[in-house]
Amino acid sequence: MCLFISLVPATFWLVIGYFVLFASTKADGSVKALGRGLAIWAFMISGFIVLAGGYVTLTGLCSIDALMACVA
Repeated sequence: MCLFISLVPATFWLVIGYFVLFASTKADGSVKALGRGLAIWAFMISGFIVLAGGYVTLTGLCSIDALMACVA
């Protein structure tokens, strides 16, 4: 369950990274390099969020599952 919920912030970071990358194509020089670096950083954050959500789900450490068991 945490894997699916981690897709929300990961999508946010992917969209931010795409817009930064798009904006950096319009710039020149060091601003273009900085924009590419920031976009790559945003893509890496997105990937780490999904990996963390998958790890927590597969190891059974997801607290959302415990909360759903209390409700049912």
